[in-house]
Amino acid sequence: MSHSVVLVTGAAGGVGSAVRARFEEGGWQVVGVDVREGPGVDIIADLRTAAACHQAVREAISLHGRLDGVVLAAGLWTEGPTSDTSEEEFDLVFDVNVKGSYFVLSAALPELAKTSGFVTALSSDAGIQGNAGAAVYSASKGAISNLVRAVAREVAPQGIRVNAVCPGDIDTPMLAGQAANFGGGNPEQYLADLLSAYPQGERARFVQPAEVAGLIWFLAQKEAEAITGANLSIDFGLSAGI
Repeated sequence: MSHSVVLVTGAAGGVGSAVRARFEEGGWQVVGVDVREGPGVDIIADLRTAAACHQAVREAISLHGRLDGVVLAAGLWTEGPTSDTSEEEFDLVFDVNVKGSYFVLSAALPELAKTSGFVTALSSDAGIQGNAGAAVYSASKGAISNLVRAVAREVAPQGIRVNAVCPGDIDTPMLAGQAANFGGGNPEQYLADLLSAYPQGERARFVQPAEVAGLIWFLAQKEAEAITGANLSIDFGLSAGI
C-alpha cells in the first residue's frame, strides 16, 4: 500500500518541524526541504530560484514516487521604516517568501493533479492586515494570501485544494531571532509589546508551532474537502478587528 507523501519547505524551522511531526504521526511520508541541514531535512535547497524549486520537487518525487501534498513553510521576517528599505532586503524577502513558494507550488501541480492533492502555504496575520513598520514582510505575505485564492480557482477542476494559514506570532526560534535583531537591545520588552496587541490581555500568549501544524493537518484531510482558496486565521483574534 502506498503511503501519502507531503513535501514541506522550511523543514528545519519551528513550524516546518512541527508539520513534519504531525504528518508522520498521521502515517504520511514526509520530505523536508530547507536551505540548511538539520533534523528532518531530506533535501538541501536554496529555493530562491525557479530551477532550485523544480529540482527539489523532482527529488521529492524520486524518493517516494508520488506527491499528495505540499506545505510551504519557508520564510523570513524583516521590519523597519519603509523609507529605509534597501533593494537587497526587498529582493531577499520576496525571493524567499514569495518566489520560492510560487515555484515550488508551480512545479508540484502536475503531480498533485494525479493524486487530487493539496497545497497549504504559511501566510500571516500580516497577509490579511497591514502591520506598521513591516511593509516588506506584509507585502510578501499579502502576495501569498492572494496567490492561494487565484491558484485554488485555477486548479479546482483537477481536484487540488490550495489554502493559506495565517498565524499571529509563533513561539519559534525565528520569533526569538526577530526579537534579538529588532528589539533594540531589549528582546524581552519587544516580545511583551507584541503580546500587548492581543485581545486576551494578561492571558495573551504566542501561538505554538504544534497548533499551526494541527490546522495544516486538518486541511489535508477529506473532511476539509470544501475548503479551498481560504486564508484561515490562527492568531487569537489579533486580526479580527480589521
